[in-house]
Amino acid sequence: MNYIFIHYPKCSTCQKAKKFLDENNIKYTERHIVTETPTYEELKAIIEASALPVNKFFNTSGLLYRSMGLKEELKNCSDDEKIRLLSSNGMLIKRPILIKGNKVLVGFKEDEWKSLI
Repeated sequence: MNYIFIHYPKCSTCQKAKKFLDENNIKYTERHIVTETPTYEELKAIIEASALPVNKFFNTSGLLYRSMGLKEELKNCSDDEKIRLLSSNGMLIKRPILIKGNKVLVGFKEDEWKSLI
């Protein structure tokens, strides 16, 4: 089973992650986080598999997150509402995401990725 690599090609962190995968001869299927934004159902499954809180999936340093004032707004949202919001625009989702089976990594921390591989 290949890894699924969900990323935004212009993101420097995603570029580092892709380079890491390539240098380690890891086979993966790429998904552009904006043109192939994960659906509500996909995100729900990814979040459950990761065992991380939903808030960890928000791109808190992104312009869209800040312009929408989500830091405050999310305090009053249910997890379901947060997942629906994430699925509405790929730029709200923290990236890259690496998935293999029920293993999910969010963001790129080389040590974490090495332990998964």
